[in-house]
Amino acid sequence: MNASNPSQERLPRLLALVPYLIARPGIAVDEAAADFGVSAKQLRKDLELLWMCGLPGYGPGDLIDLSFEGETITVTYDAGMRRPLRMTASEATALLVALRALADTPGIPDTEAVQRALSKVEEAVGRAEQTGVVVGLADREGPPVPGVQEAVQQGVTGHRALWMRYYTASRDEISERTVDPMRLVLADGRTYLEAWCRSAGAVRRFRLDRIDAAEVLAEPAQPPADAEPADLSAGLFPPRPEQPSAVLELDPEARWVSEYYPVDELTELPDGRTRVRMRYADRSWMVRLVLGLGGRGRVAEPADLAAEVRERAAEALSRARGLRAG
Repeated sequence: MNASNPSQERLPRLLALVPYLIARPGIAVDEAAADFGVSAKQLRKDLELLWMCGLPGYGPGDLIDLSFEGETITVTYDAGMRRPLRMTASEATALLVALRALADTPGIPDTEAVQRALSKVEEAVGRAEQTGVVVGLADREGPPVPGVQEAVQQGVTGHRALWMRYYTASRDEISERTVDPMRLVLADGRTYLEAWCRSAGAVRRFRLDRIDAAEVLAEPAQPPADAEPADLSAGLFPPRPEQPSAVLELDPEARWVSEYYPVDELTELPDGRTRVRMRYADRSWMVRLVLGLGGRGRVAEPADLAAEVRERAAEALSRARGLRAG
């Protein structure tokens, strides 16, 4: 590394790391370090820096999520790079400025690729509409309850069992459970505790912002020998063929659903609407997802799911009217 200005070599390496790791999920730390000509220790420092990439007001994982606590590395969140997003003119212009700055950075290994990207974005700026669709993320992670993150980190680093009170969104219920921590995982813009759940008798992942309370126990964490960390190379909750699917028709304001959740099919409809087919593990979760769109999305298939959404919406309206009358 250039001792006079190590940042000149580190920046190109950081920029090259993400596409390199996406193409090689689960690669060994030593192998990746050898490919980049640095020590494993230096590569871990680079990964820690990438992991801390965030957006104002939030924290690590809002842009890039990595799992690298063991001897392998996996990008668990790719910030939507699997499918191109629509850009407004202001977004395209901001990207254009960043690319021009990147092209002038010393040490970039593939300046031709940057120039090609510049040309494409310049063309996009000319076509982008001033009032494009803003792609957002629903249910973004909020701050953990005070004391929870500290307790969880103590459990993970100290290999201690944890008692916690947890809200399960798919069942809309709160439960108390004892878990044996295994690791912390950043995925899809959120922080999860991966642990052996003694109640479920299986490895589970718990969102930190859904833990209402946590306490480090005196007993050591003892997950079973066959409890293995999950392979997150295909995402945190990859769809399975046996899961039921639903066809949703989304207004432009709800297009973020097709970018945020895995979908099997995507069809562009007139007026900027989108039709997607997506699988789900829990029916009540799908009902709440559609209800949360507030009329900006509807269930096209299956008919019984659409009927349940209408029934739940009618119940909510009835309760709201009763509250106003009271």
